[in-house]
Amino acid sequence: MPSPAHPAHSPHRGGLGRARLSVALVFAVHGAVTGSFATRIPALQERLHLSPGQLGLALVMPAVGASLAMPLAGRITHRLGARAAIRLLLSLWCLSLALPALAPGLPWLCLALLVYGGTSGMADVSMNAEGVEVEHRMGKSIMSGLHGMWSLGGLLASGFGALAAHQHLDARLHLALAAGVLFLLGQLVCTGLLDVRPEPEAQAPPRFALPPRSALAIGLVGFCAVFAEGAGVDWSSVYLRDLTGAAAGTAAVAYSAFAGTMAVARLAGDLAVRRLGPVRAVRTGGAVAAGGGVLVVLATSPAVAIPGFALLGIGVAVVVPLAFAAAGRAGPNPSQAIAGVATVTYTSGLIAPAIVGTIAQAASLRVSFTVVTALAAALTVTAGALRPAGSRRAAGSEPGARTEEPTGV
Repeated sequence: MPSPAHPAHSPHRGGLGRARLSVALVFAVHGAVTGSFATRIPALQERLHLSPGQLGLALVMPAVGASLAMPLAGRITHRLGARAAIRLLLSLWCLSLALPALAPGLPWLCLALLVYGGTSGMADVSMNAEGVEVEHRMGKSIMSGLHGMWSLGGLLASGFGALAAHQHLDARLHLALAAGVLFLLGQLVCTGLLDVRPEPEAQAPPRFALPPRSALAIGLVGFCAVFAEGAGVDWSSVYLRDLTGAAAGTAAVAYSAFAGTMAVARLAGDLAVRRLGPVRAVRTGGAVAAGGGVLVVLATSPAVAIPGFALLGIGVAVVVPLAFAAAGRAGPNPSQAIAGVATVTYTSGLIAPAIVGTIAQAASLRVSFTVVTALAAALTVTAGALRPAGSRRAAGSEPGARTEEPTGV
């Protein structure tokens, strides 16, 4: 990554500050869409009279849609430029929030969630590529904080969603209103983004392409972290209820401890990355997460399990942001590499809850979290894939790329 002492190839500091704020707010809006939808899943299930199996099938669709659509993000960015591409894809993602609640039955719900996931994945790739570019221009780590803003946006929106559910507001009205508000916010927050554009003679990336080999090694790091994240999100409360005998209210604290510490650690994680570097930060995080996993596996009471889940959340918090940052440095086409890493991590998030459940069915949840702990510990070994292969060329000197300054927020 180049030193910030090369201003000839980057916008002035004020422009970079506006770009950083804009991309942080883009992450927050993206997270708010997810948080809004998550709170109304029970209402969708009740309105369509879905069995747990039918709901599980429907909830696979967003990950499938994202995995199929993410490779398109690079092509769209090449054609429109970064700023316009993010504005378009974020707008589609916000508007798609209204679709699931309008579905009259399971097939239409699956189709709506396929679109919802596809727009989410493309916006995810484009905004992470923008975040990597801003980080590159600033010459310091900001990706963990950006992902922390995503978590913060999701937490805020889920609070409004919980209030809407408590007030028995129809999910169709709630999600339509949320979609409209977030769409308008998305238009505003994109204004200050860096606008990286290809030169006219630059070759467009392929519509679909396998991720580069370098992205697969980085994706493995993300896989380990997201597997632990998926297990913590979906199974922490069940673990406390079934294995420690916790009451429902106490069991729910396990998820709050996991998600809350992860959000805080992401917001503060850039300081650790700047001090330790990405490899040591991930190795340290892996050790912390593995320690938390050991507490969870050995726990016979909530007083031990809850701190274990909190440590697990802290340990994996910075891994995915650093994986995206490393992917952006891994080759000549950052969007393609980021799409490859995102595909691997989305797949991990998709299969983790199912694998945990399968192992629990065959053995026990304690054995399932032994596997989770082993994958967290594996971060201490796989973290080397995040080591920068060499400094990127100064921004604007890459062939086929030029940048326009942000217009302000």
